[in-house]
Amino acid sequence: MTARRTAYLSLSGRDMPLLAPMTTPGGATAPQPAVPAPHSPHSFVETKEQRAWYWYDWANSAYVTTTATVLFAPYLTSVATESACPGLPEDAKCLTTLSVLGVPIDPGSLAAYTITVSTIVSAIFLIFVGAIADRTTHPTKLFAGFAWVGSLAASAMFLVAGTNWALGVLLLILAQVCLGASLVIYDSLLVRITPPDDRDRVSSKGWAFGYLGGGLLLAINFALITFHTSFGLTLGQTTRISLLSAGIWWAAFTLIPVLGLRHVEGTVATPVARGAGVVGGSLRQLRTTFRDLRNYPQTMLFLLAYLFFNDGIQTVIGNSSLYGIEELEFAQGTVLGIFLFVQFVAFAGALLFGRVAGQIGAWRTVLYSLGVWTVIVLVAFFVPAKSLVLFLALAFFIGLVLGGSQALSRSLYSQLIPRGKEAEYFSLYQAMERGTSWLGTLIFGLVHQLTHSYRYAIVALVIFFIVGGLLLSRVDMRRGILEAGNEVPRVI
Repeated sequence: MTARRTAYLSLSGRDMPLLAPMTTPGGATAPQPAVPAPHSPHSFVETKEQRAWYWYDWANSAYVTTTATVLFAPYLTSVATESACPGLPEDAKCLTTLSVLGVPIDPGSLAAYTITVSTIVSAIFLIFVGAIADRTTHPTKLFAGFAWVGSLAASAMFLVAGTNWALGVLLLILAQVCLGASLVIYDSLLVRITPPDDRDRVSSKGWAFGYLGGGLLLAINFALITFHTSFGLTLGQTTRISLLSAGIWWAAFTLIPVLGLRHVEGTVATPVARGAGVVGGSLRQLRTTFRDLRNYPQTMLFLLAYLFFNDGIQTVIGNSSLYGIEELEFAQGTVLGIFLFVQFVAFAGALLFGRVAGQIGAWRTVLYSLGVWTVIVLVAFFVPAKSLVLFLALAFFIGLVLGGSQALSRSLYSQLIPRGKEAEYFSLYQAMERGTSWLGTLIFGLVHQLTHSYRYAIVALVIFFIVGGLLLSRVDMRRGILEAGNEVPRVI
């Protein structure tokens, strides 16, 4: 999106007078923000709260990268396969199913189905977390509690061994739900500590910081797995140690944002009477939120677009290690090295996209990135097995668009949230964030179960980027920001 003009702005074929009075859903006239020159200089001054906020991206990204993205899906698959087909040769396919509550489950689809279940649980639970977080006087303590319970579950994945895949399923669900709950509160703090003009930059820097931290731990674990025989360890043991390290990293570095953001609590008053109590009032507020959400059509449209394109991103990333190992026949160490490469490309990509958004707008930048994602998925289908050069090229473009598309989506959405309901609205957002989207993983698992091919499973995801991009192209960001009663940033 270009910088706004002084009189009119064209969006998706619609011209809207910039100074025309806007009304909120309740009928009151929304405040009209001051209009700077299209390219007026803006000085970014980083605060200590923003610097502390970055560290949670650093903390949880170690789990997201090492455990949720790279190691646990193939490891859980191997444990499940050993349970279903004991002693199966490495180059053979397991055609025996597991029984989960009487339902036959392909061991190769277990990880995807587990993420689907965690999403369904999260979709219900996180909405309540958001409502409560907006009403509690100690949101940072609530944030810390979820983060540390999630990191404990992540650390306990060290105990998953032999054929006890059921323990792995339970721990993954708990860790994913707690991660999402902590991120509801964490993302809502972005609105409280950062003005509209700086959110693209701060959000992008947070994502970049996360990729750096996640990449650092992944590099350590990559070395451990590569040289595991030198340490007298088996590959399974080094994988379990790596899972443990991710949980400990998550817990330890969470201390920095917890301490640095403790004074941010209560800086934004909620529009809900506190006399009803935190839980009871939050439940009533949820009914009001879902009823009022339809009064913010641009916010609803953005959420719908995000549901699709983020679902595609999360499913590609969450299953790419499985794709590399099972379909492209690379060793686990090779896939780890490639993911390490992606982490550092994503670090640079997130910072680059933050600067690009400052020139052409975050909305347009995200749209362009979805076009790149579409090409990536189509090309992935044709990459031959053991073709390292092509896989590396694919990894480079994934890293380039990964951080930018996610960071800018977060800052875009923050502009569309009514004041005082940040955590509540971010709970809806987080239900679709970082692997908590369910439709993509479900389709990926079903396609694999029907075809026994990860190629068809991965290419089926192209529809998510196409539909998500089409919906996002129809979002009128300026109108949505004004409808929410927020200040319109210099460049959207």
